[in-house]
Amino acid sequence: MIDKIKIHIEQALAFNTQDKAQLEEFRIKYLGSKGLLKELFAEFKNVPNETKKEFGQVINKLKTIAEEKVTSLQEVLETKGDLKGVYGDLTRSGEPFAIGSRHPISIVKNQIIDIFSTLGFNVSEGPEIEDDWHNFTALNLPEYHPARDMQDTFFTQTNPDLLLRTHTSSVQVRYMENNEPPIRTISPGRVFRNEAISARSHCIFHQVEGLYIDKDVSFADLKQTLLYFTKEMFGKSKIRLRPSYFPFTEPSAEIDIYWGLKTETDYKITKGTGWLEIGGCGMVDPNVLKNCNIDSDIYSGFAFGMGVERIAMLLYQIGDIRMFYENDVRFLEQFKATI
Repeated sequence: MIDKIKIHIEQALAFNTQDKAQLEEFRIKYLGSKGLLKELFAEFKNVPNETKKEFGQVINKLKTIAEEKVTSLQEVLETKGDLKGVYGDLTRSGEPFAIGSRHPISIVKNQIIDIFSTLGFNVSEGPEIEDDWHNFTALNLPEYHPARDMQDTFFTQTNPDLLLRTHTSSVQVRYMENNEPPIRTISPGRVFRNEAISARSHCIFHQVEGLYIDKDVSFADLKQTLLYFTKEMFGKSKIRLRPSYFPFTEPSAEIDIYWGLKTETDYKITKGTGWLEIGGCGMVDPNVLKNCNIDSDIYSGFAFGMGVERIAMLLYQIGDIRMFYENDVRFLEQFKATI
């Protein structure tokens, strides 16, 4: 018995930890109400008289070592906790860590989503590789329709029916096919068009398209929705709707916002007019509703779409759209302080 206690003494002397949970386990093992020392003291009455003195001495030595070990380690752990609270994690590297930032496209896209969510619009997403039906035919663009030439398209080599979507209107078609009116949704996403890359255009860009379908929806509802958006997004309330043509809406209009001519970048991105086109809109063509199995005699709706890059160029005074895709760290670091 005495030899076993001496082994425990050696183990207690060698014990060390930086973890409070492990220290608590050690304390309970030796000093707890059901611990080893309490059992040994209870066993003392059964020890032969000739060994009681030595037995008592090793028990007391074990108790003293265990108590001192618990006290000393508790002080170390408490001191370490205090230092960490004042100075932070002392185990961290002394070199500063580079802090990332959101891409300006993501920042603007999230702002647009937040604004339309206050009007009850949910978010719908779809595939970037799309089929002809959802990207063209269902949107009142049948095969060989001349308006298809308005969107220079990347087709896949393996399947002529598959293409990189030219707009997120394809997501709206999928949503209408699987949901009944009333419908109120926006579809943010990346789109692709075979266009020349310049300071004002790119073959890859981002859109946010909106769709609202219900009974008695009018063009006035569309105008008020766009006016609310421009006030919330830009703090400006001067917009104009210019008549235009889109195969999937009738009547259709281009959305312009008056930005002004205060800086050189304003002149560059508005071509000296102060007006900048941010998207297109219109009342959903009845043929589109029929293609999606929605009764056009009962329901009507409006749709709109806008380019995220163009809005970001306005907000952050960026004069060249190519900067969004060059991944220049010096450019991206400017947005660290932006949520």
